[in-house]
Amino acid sequence: MTDLNIPLQRLSNQRLSHTEFTNPVEVIQWLGAVQSQDYTGARWAVGLRMHGMDDAAIDKLFNDGAILRTHVPRPTWHFIAPEDIRWMLMLLGPRVHQASAYMYRTNGLDDALFARSNETMAKALQGGKQLTREELALELQRVGIESVEGFRLTYLVMVAELTGVICSGPKRGKQYTYALLDERAPNAKTMSRDEALAELTKRYFRSHGPATLKDFSLWSGLTITDAKAGVAMLGAQIVSEKVDGKDYWFAPSVAVVRDVAPYAYLLSNYDEYIGGSSYYGALPSQRLVSEIIDERLFVHAIVIDGAIAGMWRRTFEKNTVVIEPKFLRPLTDAEQAALNAAALRYGEFMGLEAVLQA
Repeated sequence: MTDLNIPLQRLSNQRLSHTEFTNPVEVIQWLGAVQSQDYTGARWAVGLRMHGMDDAAIDKLFNDGAILRTHVPRPTWHFIAPEDIRWMLMLLGPRVHQASAYMYRTNGLDDALFARSNETMAKALQGGKQLTREELALELQRVGIESVEGFRLTYLVMVAELTGVICSGPKRGKQYTYALLDERAPNAKTMSRDEALAELTKRYFRSHGPATLKDFSLWSGLTITDAKAGVAMLGAQIVSEKVDGKDYWFAPSVAVVRDVAPYAYLLSNYDEYIGGSSYYGALPSQRLVSEIIDERLFVHAIVIDGAIAGMWRRTFEKNTVVIEPKFLRPLTDAEQAALNAAALRYGEFMGLEAVLQA
């Protein structure tokens, strides 16, 4: 496998260069999870990998509970399929607790307080109710839990998520709400830890590979020991090749044939292609990338044929979305045409006219 083929294979495995999906849940399950602290960007990350659905339709599915959002993998917001949320919490939740232990102690949080907080939230949400974080804080204050604000509130709510008590509810205007997990995902699957580890390992390497064990560990929050165990469980379902002294793992697949025409992608800042692996091919200078990101929030990536070619930012206006690029190198005429097409697709997804600035 040449250096060039790794990014092209990843574009294929990520379902960016082609896709068979027509349902957002299929995309999320294929990838395992989709990072979503930028809610708008996460919807685009899903929409970019499927056919036939726009931003408003994906937003509705989230509000209807067909897509959930919670704090795994890692202590980071991700979209999760309702069917998968319980076994993922079981597998990944303990690692988030370990990573957060210092902050728990710093904020005076212990198991007894978590149990009391969880019980209070569960009672407040029973019967299909949805409450905002601030409304949950009021419920905690009513039972005498003090200093329910800042990091202390953040971790009380996160622990209720990690222990399977609450998850995302529908949006209320621009505010996010929480609901009972039992009511939001009554048919969530359960697995043994080994089954869950094998399943997540398979999903990661089939969609994010070629990638290293360290990449999987960083993405999932699991240990390298867990990553090795997951790979061992899969046997011939995944293979590896050595590139620059590192073993890259991926699901066996038909080799990607390079198309003559370049393809451009306007990826959101937390897109799984960017955050899910450390290999993008011929990367530009990290110093240049950092300078552009520091300059007026150019945090989204322009990817051309698998390599980062620049950054972009979006500005939403009444009927348009303005796309302002910053390039790390000059584009060819063919690459500029590909970028124009990518901007048009983004505008269509958002239901707005896309204006790509020169």
